[in-house]
Amino acid sequence: MRHGKKYRESLKKYDASAIFELKAALDQVKGLAFAKFDETVDLSVKLNLKKSQSVRDTVVLPNQFRGEKRILVFCKSDKEKEAQEAGATYVGAEDLIEKVKGGWLDFDVAVATPDMMKDVGKLGMVLGRRGLMPNPKTGTVTFDLKGALSELKKGRVEFRADKTGVVHLAVGKVSMDGEKLAENIQAVMAEIKRKKPADAKGDYIQTVSVSSTMGPGVWVSIREE
Repeated sequence: MRHGKKYRESLKKYDASAIFELKAALDQVKGLAFAKFDETVDLSVKLNLKKSQSVRDTVVLPNQFRGEKRILVFCKSDKEKEAQEAGATYVGAEDLIEKVKGGWLDFDVAVATPDMMKDVGKLGMVLGRRGLMPNPKTGTVTFDLKGALSELKKGRVEFRADKTGVVHLAVGKVSMDGEKLAENIQAVMAEIKRKKPADAKGDYIQTVSVSSTMGPGVWVSIREE
């Protein structure tokens, strides 16, 4: 893939093989960002996993960087008031299921009570492709709507290793204070370590890198994180 002139210019500013402590790496990312918009800071962690192993969970980032999430809640009438009072943007049952079937996806995260999953499961082809399907492993299938929505509003995000064993997620914006970016990354790394499969062999975390939306990746010392 051929990169643009600004990207190539940014590559001249650093040693692509160098490994930095986290805060120094974030300084590099900030210095290499060149876009006119406030670029997102991404974290990539390569894990040593077997095909049978998976790493997936959620984490509440200490420092938010996105706007208010639009939360849709699939629930029956007896839970509607709880969902509304907890701050859900949309609340409903069969009516919302039909609306989503028709292609409506004007929300950022979906939550469902367990008794709704039989019907919500029919939306797998629509929600699954976009990572919006409620899942008990990520706390989005629950009767505790107040607790779930509270965490989502605080900045809870999902992370998962892909087929190649890489966890990739956004952790902030280039304009954010470096300390806050570091806190978000440290929170994610702590959860990734906590989710280490019991039968994992060898070095669990192989590489860690950070980058901005348009910029090159910067290696982070695994020892530090």
